[in-house]
Amino acid sequence: MQARIKWVENCVMLGHTDSGHTIVMDGPPAFGGNNFGARPMELLLLGMGGCTQFDVLLILRRARQAVTDCVVEITAERASTDPKVFTQIHVHFIITGQELNPRHVERAIKLSAEKYCSAAIMLGATATITHDYEIRRPDPAVLIALSDTE
Repeated sequence: MQARIKWVENCVMLGHTDSGHTIVMDGPPAFGGNNFGARPMELLLLGMGGCTQFDVLLILRRARQAVTDCVVEITAERASTDPKVFTQIHVHFIITGQELNPRHVERAIKLSAEKYCSAAIMLGATATITHDYEIRRPDPAVLIALSDTE
């Protein structure tokens, strides 16, 4: 895997991935940034959130759980001195689906956190990472709309 980051101006950078995608990064105005893109440290959290969500959804799909939506909300704290690493990260899953089994959800989150999510395992070297979840039932109107399109 490779990545390339090209400085544009001030704090603006373009990150290019070997999969052919580009993302804009920028710093805060207080440091000369223009707020054109996410901060690099925010991207670390997004990467971890995407990694763990991917794992959890794949595990739940294999367990034949009828997930209709999944949102991952992450809150994090950083050290007050340099290097300002993440020290606390909390991952909250909001999983929506029909008759989801809480044991399957808990197992999927645990497997992601302890075995599969490389990003979380790396960040866990400096941060305490906690998880919780809530299970929601889908809105019946959405289910009706989905069945009408099939």
